[in-house]
Parts: sequence; C-alpha cells; structure tokens
Amino acid sequence: MTSLDAGWLLVAAIAMSAQAKGARAEPGYEQAAREAQQDLVAKHGAAESDRIARGASQVLRCWRKEDGDPAALAAFLKAEFIPRGALLDQTFDRLEFALERVGGYLTSLGRDLRQGADLERGPLLPIDERLAAWSVGAHVSDDLFANKLAFVALLNFPLTTLDERLANGMTWSRRQWAEARLAGQFQTRVPADVNARLAEAYSAAESYIAGYNVHMHHVLTADGQRLFPAGLRLITHWNLRDELKARYADPDGLPRQRLLQLVMEKIVRQEIPAAVIDNPLLDWTPASGAVAVSKVESAEPRPGAAAKPAPDREPDERYRRFLAIYEAERAADAHSPDNPSLMDRRFNVNREIPEPQVRALFEAVLASPIAPRVAALIEKRLGRKLEPFDVWYAGFKPRGRYTEAELDAATRKRYPTPDAYAADIPRLLQGLGFSPERARFLADHIVVDPSRGAGHAFGPARRDDKAHLRTRVGREGMDYKGYNIAVHEMGHNVEQVFSVTTIDHTLLQGVPNTAFTEALAFVFQARDMELLGLTGPDPQAETLRVLDDFWQTREIAGVALVDMAAWRFMYEHPKASPVERREAVVRIAQELWNRHYAPLLGGRDTPLLAIYSHMINAGLYLPDYPLGHLIAFQVEDHFRSLKGPVGAEFERICQLGSITPDAWMRKAVGAPLSAGPLLEAAARALDAARGPAAGRK
Repeated sequence: MTSLDAGWLLVAAIAMSAQAKGARAEPGYEQAAREAQQDLVAKHGAAESDRIARGASQVLRCWRKEDGDPAALAAFLKAEFIPRGALLDQTFDRLEFALERVGGYLTSLGRDLRQGADLERGPLLPIDERLAAWSVGAHVSDDLFANKLAFVALLNFPLTTLDERLANGMTWSRRQWAEARLAGQFQTRVPADVNARLAEAYSAAESYIAGYNVHMHHVLTADGQRLFPAGLRLITHWNLRDELKARYADPDGLPRQRLLQLVMEKIVRQEIPAAVIDNPLLDWTPASGAVAVSKVESAEPRPGAAAKPAPDREPDERYRRFLAIYEAERAADAHSPDNPSLMDRRFNVNREIPEPQVRALFEAVLASPIAPRVAALIEKRLGRKLEPFDVWYAGFKPRGRYTEAELDAATRKRYPTPDAYAADIPRLLQGLGFSPERARFLADHIVVDPSRGAGHAFGPARRDDKAHLRTRVGREGMDYKGYNIAVHEMGHNVEQVFSVTTIDHTLLQGVPNTAFTEALAFVFQARDMELLGLTGPDPQAETLRVLDDFWQTREIAGVALVDMAAWRFMYEHPKASPVERREAVVRIAQELWNRHYAPLLGGRDTPLLAIYSHMINAGLYLPDYPLGHLIAFQVEDHFRSLKGPVGAEFERICQLGSITPDAWMRKAVGAPLSAGPLLEAAARALDAARGPAAGRK
C-alpha cells in the first residue's frame, strides 16, 4: 500500500464517520479531495503526503455545500496547502496573533457588556440582562469558516484525538502543542444561532442565581425566633454554606446551622416561597411554610420587593433554568460529531480526562475506609452526634478559632472598599511567596470590582488586557466571606496573568481545564487566615490541614456525582418536564447521600448535595471542584517540598499552559493525577491526630 492510498483511507474513514454522525457528504466532494491530494503529493513530494492526507480529511469533514462545489474544494486544497518551512512558520505566527486578538477583544467586550449584571453598581435594570445575554462572538466561528481562515488552519495543522494527546503529549514540543490547539479550535462547526442560544441560556441562569438571595433575619424558627442579625443577605449556595461553616465557632451556632440546612433543602425541593427570594419585607418560617409581612423594619429594602404575603412556592424556576441550558446544549450536539453530548464535550474536550477516570477518582475518595475514622474524630471534637450539615464541618481550619464577628471586624477594617483590597494585593502576594517585583507586576494586571453575585474571576484572553477580581463588598466593608472569596479569586487571577500575559504561545493560554485553575486558587485560599495575621504556631497545623482537605474533597465529590447523574438523566429522558427533572435531581441526591453520607452523618433522604448553584447555571461544572481539590493537594505537597518561597515555582507551572492534565501534572509535580496522595496523607494524619475539642481560640 502506498502512502497516498493509506492517506486516502484516512480521508474516507473520517468523512464516513462525519457522515454517520450527521455531517453531509455531498456527491463528488470525496473524489475532488482525492484528486487534489494526488496533485499536491506530486507537487510537494512523498515527505508531505501524510500532512496532505490529514489536512484534506480535516477540511472535508467540515466543508459544506455552501462553502463551494467540488471544484471549489479542490481549488482551495491545492491553493492553500503550505509545505513545511518558513512560510508555514510565518502562517502559524499570523494565525496565533490573529486568534489572540479576536478572542481577547471579544472576551473584554463581553466582560464590559456584563457589568450591569455582574457588578454592584446600582439596581439591576431589565436592559442589563439583555446586554449580558448578547453573545457578541456568536458569529465569529461562522465568519472564520465562511472566509476560509478556519479551513486554512485545518488544512495545514493537525487535529488530534484525546488518545493521541494522552499517548504522545509528554514528548511534544511547545510548538506541537500550540499547533494542536490551533486546529482544535475548529474541530466543530457550531452555527451562530446555536452559539447565541447557548449564551442566552447560560446568561439567564447566571442572572437568576445572582439574584437568589435569602434575608436570614427574616427566616424564622418554628417558634418564631430570629436567629440571624438584621441585614444578613446570603446568596445561595455560596453564602448559605459559608455562613453555616462560620457557625462552628459560635457557641450558640447549632440551631442556626439546622435552620440553614432546612433553608437549603427547601430550595432544592423548590418549596421556598417565590415571594421571599431576595425580599427583606416578608418573614418566612421554613418549618411550616408560613409567610407574613415582617414586623421589623427592613435594613436593606430591595427594588421590586413585595410586601404582600405570598406563600406559593417558586414554580420550579430553578429547574426551568437547568432545562433551558440542557436544551441549548442539545442544539449543539448535532454539530459535535465526535462528542455528541455535553458530557462528552466536558470530559473529552474541556477536561481531557475520560469520564470513567474521573468517576473512579471520586468514588475512591467516597469509598475510603478512613472516612468513618475522620467522622468519629469530628464527632469527638464537636461533642455531639453528627448531622447532615456537618458535611461542611470547618473545625479543622484555623478560622475555627474565631467567631464570624471577629473575622468580619478584621476584614472590614482592612478592606472598607474594593480599592483597599486592590492596594493590598502586593503585600498579600509577597506573603504568598512572590518577590516584591513580581507582586507589583501581578497587582498592576489585576482589577478589583464589587460583585453583585458571590464573586468570580474574569480573566483576560490577550496579553495587554487585565484580570478582574470580583467579590462582594458591603456598606460596612468587605466581610470575611467576601475576603475569603477574594483570596480564592486572586489565585485565579494570578494564574490568568501568568498563563496569558507571560506564556510563550498564546494558543496555550490558561491551564489544562477549570479544575486546575480551581486547584491553584485553592492554594491561595488555604492561606487566607495567615494573610490576615490571625494564625500562630500550631504543631497540629499540617495534620489538621490534611484532614480538612480530605473532608472537603469527600463532600464535593458527592456533589459532583449528583451533577453528573443529573445530566445523564436528562440525556436519557430528553422530554422530561421541569417537575420531572426536579424529582429526578432530588432522588439522585437522596440516593447518593444514603449510600455514602447517611451512615456517617444521618439525615436519610436529604437532598442537600443538590444545593450547589453551579448545577443550575454552569453546565456540568461541579466535577472540576473535587478534581481541583485532588490537584491542589498534590501541588501543595510539591510546594511544601521546596521549603522556601513558592512564587517562582507557581509562575513556572502556570506557564505550562493548556496541555493535557496528565502531561501538566507530570511536568509540574512529577506524578500523574491521583487520589492516592490525599488518602495516604489523611491516614497518616489520623494516626497523628490528638483532636482537641473544636471551638474558639
């Protein structure tokens, strides 16, 4: 068999695969591509035959009738193929620069259009939601195929499979990785209307979640008590969870934690009255469902809040938003023949870790025999039987020595405004191990904004842009929750600056997937207390850190498996209504709880694992958190082995860029991703634990 025949078999196989999965193969196109390939091999020699065959196959799989007839296809292939050499290198450089500018400006433009929805700059106006939903880049992919730039990339640079990247990536040069990422941008051809629908669905869900606040002073116990201070407005799920964690340092925290758990369960089951969401004018008693006009004056009236009691539950709006994202993703499925579901795309394309491997990592954590021993230690420290909300036990953390009021006082004094936090970034980064010069460089590339939602990091996509840190700053200043989030988001920002601004190839911007940026952010977040100067020498600090890492990872691993099972249910039941989806999510959460958590924490049939807002607004994002915890543990161990400032090493590993997770881990820390290091360290920590009772400092 000649190299030409072998190459053509590749063309035919890929074309047939695309046709079988929905791509059209019009008569005459395969023959035209084959004849063009023969001419190109004759012109450029057998040394280029493999590249010619691969490039022709890649163009053919995306070519549509509207791109031209068979003669136009043949003419394009013969005119645009570039043999190895200076011209190919120059073309690569031009495309890399152009795609950085296009993607970078679209990113910053989208960020600007979302300011009204994302930032606390006055009331949320109806126009803000429309601006946030406007996908200014929806037509870019169509344009790049229409003007044939996408086809030039596909003809001259290789598409790679996940199997190829996993098998060969460790030996690839940086240029090879960049070429793979260049062609990979055009692996699918999603129409503009589908991209716009996706943007609209995600934006609507994000706006819904950003406004989903509970005024806890107006949430009453069964006997009518108010357990929380006036003005405490908590967004779900982040602030509700973090308030629950904070109450471990409160001698009277137990009834508050139980009430917070009840609120979360009502939200998941959609038994929360619609009228009380973000409404400080009404009192709500979750135990009975009663709603009444509040007898206390509101400290923070909200625009549009209704004073009329309305006990009717929210009509499954949470799951309608979930359904809208599912339907938008389903519209994209037909245009992703290699990965025809969101689950395929999230694991094979976005994460580049096969789903079975991810599932095995999470189940290894959940099934670990050390979990009952850790639970017993927590029970001993608390001096009571564990309850379901103890899935978020925070007593291993240094912050467990301080009340929320003490922490709030410290952060509000230090950070009365977003600008105060921005001004302190150089000091914070030096405290994290960066040199004064590098800390100033990073601070100059980070903008701090007041967030309307819980907070997030909005990174740049071009070298001359800046990273944006968003966190909540109240009227009295930044409370501890906002500060904790800010330190986490600052970790994202530092990664973003290094992996965008200082990286060698902009096609490799970022890290392998979201779990990695979460891992690097966790490295920062874990040091938030020492950056406040509130931690002293503690001989058990390392032991407690490991146990906290294990307990957190175990909690979020279950949450991720609920998210994965919920999406699997939707694909298996595409016509299910929002009510049926709610019932399925609740059932999935209950079953997983009963299997992995109830034996330790009780609370059979609680749906608590389904409270995370990312399930509603982020499209199968949650698995990145437990992956991030596992990655962060290995990265932390690597940093600790250096026994010195970690700033330069943090920069080095960020600059590895968006290679596969396996290659990144091996190059960064010298070992593949595994649950083993965390589980082994947790077992050693248990043996070393002396476990004084949790409480104040």
